[in-house]
Amino acid sequence: MLEPTLLAQESDFLVVAKPPHLLSHPTRPDGKPTLLGWLQEKFPGEFVALVNRLDRETSGTVLVARSPEVASRLGTMTMRRKIHKYYLALVSGRVETEHGVIEAPIGRLGISAENPIWLRQGVIASDDPASRKTALAQTEYWRLAASDSISFLRLQAHTGRLHQLRVHLAHIGHPVIGDKIYGPDSNLYLKFIDEGWTEEHQRVLGLSHHALHAYELRFPWNGQELIFTAPLPEDMRSLIEIHFPTCHPELAEGAPSG
Repeated sequence: MLEPTLLAQESDFLVVAKPPHLLSHPTRPDGKPTLLGWLQEKFPGEFVALVNRLDRETSGTVLVARSPEVASRLGTMTMRRKIHKYYLALVSGRVETEHGVIEAPIGRLGISAENPIWLRQGVIASDDPASRKTALAQTEYWRLAASDSISFLRLQAHTGRLHQLRVHLAHIGHPVIGDKIYGPDSNLYLKFIDEGWTEEHQRVLGLSHHALHAYELRFPWNGQELIFTAPLPEDMRSLIEIHFPTCHPELAEGAPSG
């Protein structure tokens, strides 16, 4: 597993690039490596708190507070949507529109014959007969490149729901490449839990992690607008080079930022 990379080290905060497959923080006391553990080893005895967290398989920028006061300040900024996060994703199929906004409520689907995964979220209608709880969710996207089989998108989540980007993209028929839960067959997630990565996973999913990367983080701090970016994982970059040889991944820097 790749190690995190320190992108910025300021007196108030750190910005770190998390690699795919690394947990952001411990979910159980089993000793598995986490980003928080790496930070505590790198800055022993110091206060470190993750301001934003990424799913295990999502790579990219994570903001880290270096004091309780800064953690509170950045937490307030997050709630007021003053911290802007932009993602890059490779998704299945051709996204026809160059720019769009997905507005659809998200909630936990619940175990059923159609859904074998407890964690799985989904778009749930307001008149849901099961009265499942939902939260409003809004995702904006910009198409950077597309072929008949795959599209390269820049995304912004205007709300912060669990798995929001992955759920919304699957909802419009363009699941993230490599997504074990929201991709072509959610049973692959259960099989991965039981057996690990198999030839079937490689054949169906292509990537060992979903192709979603928290590329850019921007926020105002002490009168300045700060922008931090994390380079794409090599396997995502390679896919882009194969499918879009004339598309340089850093063209995302020139995409609209809201």
